[in-house]
Amino acid sequence: MTDQALAEHATAGVAAVDAVGDIEAFLRELVAQFPPDRRRSPAPGGFRGPGRPRVLPALALWAGLLVCVLRGAWGQLALWRLLTIRGLWDYPRFPVSDQAVYNRLARDGTEPLERLFGQVSGVLAARLAPYAAGTLAPFAAEVVALDETTLDQVARLLPALRDLPPGDDRLLPGKLAGVFDVRRQQWRRVLPIAAVHQNEKVAARAMVEDLPRGSLVLADLEYFGFAWFDWLTDHGYCWVSRLRAKTSYTVLHTYYHRGDTLDAVVFLGAHRADRAQHAVRLVQFAVGGTLYRYLTNVLDPHTLPPADLARLYARRWDFELAVKLGKRELGLHLLWSAKPVVIAQQVWAVLIIAQILQALRLEIAARAGLDPFEVSLPLLIQYLPQFAADGRDPIAAVLAVGRRARFFRPSTRTRIAVSYTHLTLPTILRV
Repeated sequence: MTDQALAEHATAGVAAVDAVGDIEAFLRELVAQFPPDRRRSPAPGGFRGPGRPRVLPALALWAGLLVCVLRGAWGQLALWRLLTIRGLWDYPRFPVSDQAVYNRLARDGTEPLERLFGQVSGVLAARLAPYAAGTLAPFAAEVVALDETTLDQVARLLPALRDLPPGDDRLLPGKLAGVFDVRRQQWRRVLPIAAVHQNEKVAARAMVEDLPRGSLVLADLEYFGFAWFDWLTDHGYCWVSRLRAKTSYTVLHTYYHRGDTLDAVVFLGAHRADRAQHAVRLVQFAVGGTLYRYLTNVLDPHTLPPADLARLYARRWDFELAVKLGKRELGLHLLWSAKPVVIAQQVWAVLIIAQILQALRLEIAARAGLDPFEVSLPLLIQYLPQFAADGRDPIAAVLAVGRRARFFRPSTRTRIAVSYTHLTLPTILRV
C-alpha cells in the first residue's frame, strides 16, 4: 500500500471515530494500517514471503507501546505486562517473555513509529485547518519555532555505564532538534541528534529547508549568526531573533527614535569585511530598566509592527512548552532504557501522543472561544481516556464541564502588549 493510500485509508478510519478525543480508538485505526508481519529469511534483513506470523505481531507491539505512553507507564516492563497479562484491546494475551519484548524492541528500530508519526501529523493537519491561528503574522506562509532540547540522563543499567559518575556526558543519550508549528501547535519536524554538544546551527538549515517560502522562523540567540540570517533571507524565509549583546551595526534608515525606543533598518557588523550581506530591522525598547532588542528581515513596520514583533518572539516559548508536555506529562524525563534504539522508540511514541493531545487542546480551545493555553493539558491527559471509557464523546464532555471542573483556567503565560500611539513611547504590560 502506498503512503498516499495509507493516508487516505487512515483519514477514512478517523472519520469512523466519532471524536479524536477517543485517543486509543484513533490510534487503533492508524496502527491497523501497518503492513502484516512476514517470516524472516536467513539472509539479514530479507523475507521469504508469506509464512507463519510472529508470536507477537508488530501491530500489537507498536500499539502497546503507544498505549503505555498514553497511560503513563514507567518502563518496558509495563509493555510486557500489558501484552501478556492485562491484554490490549481485543488482541489475545501473547505468551512471550519480558526479554523477548526487550529484544524485539531493540531489533525492530524506529521506522514504523516514524511512519506513524507522519500519518498522524497528516490526518491532524487537515482536522486542525479551521482552528489554526491565522491572525498570527498573517503575512507569513507558516510560523514556526526552531530549537533543540537535550534528553535527560539514562539510568546506569548497562555494564558500560555503571562506573560513570552522575552528570557524566556519556549518560546523555543525545538531543532533539525540532521545528514546532506555532499556529497549529504541532511538531512539524523532529531530528534526533547523538552529539549532545553539537552547535545548534549545524542542523538548522536542514531543519527548515522544507518549509514553504515566506515562512517565519523564530529562533533564540543560540542560532544567532550573520551567515544564518543571510541564508534565511536568500532562501525566501522571514525570521525574528534577539540581538546579541555587543553586536555592532550601522544604521541605514530610522523609522522612529526617542530615548531608548528605536525602530530602524541597519547593517549588522561595523566593518565591511565582517558585515552581513542583507540589511535587517532593529526594534528596541526599555521595560523596567531592561532593554529589549529584536532583529528581523521584515523591514516594513506596517507589515510587522513593533508590538507584533515582540509578541511573536515570545511565541518562541511554545517550543519549550511542547517539550515540557513530552518530558513532564508524558514521561520522557524517565527514559525506559539505556539502549539508543529503545530510547528513540520512546521518543517517537511520546511525539505521536503529544501531536494528538496538542490537536485536541487546540480544537477544544477554539470551540470554547479560548486561548489554547487556557485549556489544561494535564487534565486532558487524565480525563479524556476516562470520558471515552464511559462511552462519552470526550471533546463534548470537556466542553460541557470545562469551566466548572476547571479544565479552563487563566493562562499563566506572560503576555506582552506594546502600543505605539502617534509615535509616543511604547507601553509594555506584563500580565
